[in-house]
Amino acid sequence: MPHPKEKKRRLEKEEDAAVTTEENDDNLTSTIGSLGTDVFAHIFGFLPPKDIMRARLNNKMRLAATITIVPVADFCVDSELKYNGMAAMASALPNLQHISLRSLGWNRNIKYIDGEDPDEQRAARTVNWTAFDIGIISSFRRLRSLEIDEGAPLNGRYNFLFNFPLLKILRIEGSSFDSKLINLKCDLGMLSGVPMLEVFSCSDKLGDCLTGNINSLRVLKGTIEKVYISNCRRVQGNFMDLADFPRLKELHLDETAVTGDVREIGEQDFLALETLVLPDGVYGGKGYEFQNISDAADVAKAVYSIKKQRPSLLLEDWYGRLSSHSPDWYDDWFERAPLHICLVEAGSRLGYRWESENGHSCEVIWLDPEPERESDYNEYIEQLDHIEKRVYFRGFFEPPTEEEYNMLYCFVRRS
Repeated sequence: MPHPKEKKRRLEKEEDAAVTTEENDDNLTSTIGSLGTDVFAHIFGFLPPKDIMRARLNNKMRLAATITIVPVADFCVDSELKYNGMAAMASALPNLQHISLRSLGWNRNIKYIDGEDPDEQRAARTVNWTAFDIGIISSFRRLRSLEIDEGAPLNGRYNFLFNFPLLKILRIEGSSFDSKLINLKCDLGMLSGVPMLEVFSCSDKLGDCLTGNINSLRVLKGTIEKVYISNCRRVQGNFMDLADFPRLKELHLDETAVTGDVREIGEQDFLALETLVLPDGVYGGKGYEFQNISDAADVAKAVYSIKKQRPSLLLEDWYGRLSSHSPDWYDDWFERAPLHICLVEAGSRLGYRWESENGHSCEVIWLDPEPERESDYNEYIEQLDHIEKRVYFRGFFEPPTEEEYNMLYCFVRRS
């Protein structure tokens, strides 16, 4: 049995501790209560959106949240619950800086309200679906990054999605083959509503999401750094309309209807460019078709001149190809006929060669002399050895004729 006096002293200590804790809590509450709205807004600026929403314990904190510059964190609207969260943040956290719109849930009959000029068949098919108002996204006036995934159940034209004065990044993953998915309609002219844009990316599997002329991008001349437009066959114009863009580092226009001629690129054009991918409608573009084997040299030399002018420029996956309508073309069921050309680099030396779709190549046609032994010769020899090992059509600098090809292939099979 503890002594009565010891028990009394222990109880007195516990009472004192409880009083101290209560006083500390009161002091903390008083201190928090004395903080200004701007201080709370500064503190909230270090928290992700979900934590800010949870931290709004009183009117002062709720007011602070409305003026908080929310850190760039990925807020992904990919369910009905997340949509409700976005709707709540439209008024509670209007300075959200990044939003991703994705599917609201697979195998569920929910969508966003149809926009202007919707696809009528899809609109009729989804007329009884539960529809949510995507227009609430307009409340986020400080939005810096917007991503629209192919799963986002959009249908038609939504001008407000292209009206954010501070937006820097806009990415659109276009139509897919699933009838439930995105059917967004947009035009390059709509980008005038995002005057601070630095990155624009649109990849459209069906080719009809994005329309317009790339000349419309001139409103972004002073800000745009990356343009990635792929599989958008309704995008037209001349790529040289962007030649004087001072900050443009990447231009990717593969599978568009853009035209032009790489021979028009001058030394003062595309000064900041690091990566260039042009469509086959451009002379010298990726996949450009020529009518005769004899035309290949001029095409290769046009691309070569760009590489010599800009050694660090990446011409991503560039190749040219002989047209299937050419008198020099022939059927090749095994895809071994070397009817494509590509650039070849060994050290600082550039050339081109004919090769097949599966990599069977002819001899290299060098456009540069062999480098001096005092420069990058060792690197050149090492890369040259790798190149030589891939030569399949020994002694051929151009594609063999159909007869030669068949004879060679039969000889290889017998051996």
